[in-house]
Amino acid sequence: MNASPFWVLASNNPAELAQFYAALVTKEAFSRGSTWVLQLEAAGDLIFYSPSKTRPQPAQPGRLALCLQVLQLEAAISKALALGGQCLEPARQENFGREAWLSDPEGNRLLLLEPLLEPLKEL
Repeated sequence: MNASPFWVLASNNPAELAQFYAALVTKEAFSRGSTWVLQLEAAGDLIFYSPSKTRPQPAQPGRLALCLQVLQLEAAISKALALGGQCLEPARQENFGREAWLSDPEGNRLLLLEPLLEPLKEL
């Protein structure tokens, strides 16, 4: 089997949610039938869809989250908030870089990560 992996995200309004993420990463989302597609470099496609009304998928606070690598964390947080996202946890320094947890306009968890250019040295 020769299949390329991709991500799917159930949405109440796939077009709007696709536009949120497209604006956040400064890319274009496009419609493919009843779904919307955002092509992410090296991470595969992110497909937004409406779940079947006969088998709904309620939003869940699971451990899986989209992580977007950014160059300037504060600027990315400001952009996400202006686009309708919400801050779940303020920015903080970790040993791998700076991160902030947000939610998109539909409540899905989103991690913004500004990685370290060099690893922290042990003192």
